[in-house]
Amino acid sequence: MLSICLVAACTHASAKIPIATSTPAASPIDSPSPSPSVEPSPVTTSQSHVFVIVMENHSYGRALTGSYTAALARKYSVATDYHDVGHPSLPNYLALTSGSTWGIADDGYHRLPAGGIGHQLTSAGIVWRAYMEGMTNGCFGSPYPYALKHNPFAYYGGSCPSQVVNFSHFAADMRTKVPRFVWITPGLCHDGHDCSTATADQWLSQTVPLILATDAWKNNGLLLITWDEGDGSDNHVLTLVIQPHPTEHASARSYNHYSLLATIESRLGLARLGKAADTSAMTDLVTNPGP
Repeated sequence: MLSICLVAACTHASAKIPIATSTPAASPIDSPSPSPSVEPSPVTTSQSHVFVIVMENHSYGRALTGSYTAALARKYSVATDYHDVGHPSLPNYLALTSGSTWGIADDGYHRLPAGGIGHQLTSAGIVWRAYMEGMTNGCFGSPYPYALKHNPFAYYGGSCPSQVVNFSHFAADMRTKVPRFVWITPGLCHDGHDCSTATADQWLSQTVPLILATDAWKNNGLLLITWDEGDGSDNHVLTLVIQPHPTEHASARSYNHYSLLATIESRLGLARLGKAADTSAMTDLVTNPGP
């Protein structure tokens, strides 16, 4: 089992979760309908698995200073012109899972309408799990290094889905029955938010091999690793596309978090949510992008 970074090692005191209004802005600029805008496509019969890891607050260049991360970039595929959709963290996590920021520009808690990709997956009968490092007392009561703002699934409908679990379940699940959709949120140290690039890189070097060792990844699987936001004004972040037989090792096409959501939904045969319906999936980097 992966060890969890001690709070003292992160030199960060336990922080209280900011609480904002219980509902989103009345007229969010890019708020989508809670339901898909088009009828879902049939789920691909290839039963491909999709894995997503979201890291924190590193620019494209800074993320690549991690030796393991750089090795992944050399071996697999990189979106070289990929950008986040704003600041701070929460709007990016919402964009990645619903195709909208909902007009939110803070990290507080906002109860949103039921929906998002978790709702899509459940409705389609697709088994999924979101692994949250440090979530020891549920979505709403867990202490540092867990951060509610990095758990977007708790915002839709204001509840904690049963599919959202502590990261402690991850290793065992990778050895047994792997969900078709896997989301991983590291804690505030291992994601690079509070600890060094080297610490985050080491965590990836321990976590990614567990995915790559699974039959679920080896047989048409797809692992996407992205950073929620950059540390510069250009919002340029690294996104890695990791699959068994990459066809292209780099893409200079302009992509963002809506593109990543579009890629996931296309791969799993789901309708595109929000702005994911208006953007291109990363089809030049993804082998067998789905129906």
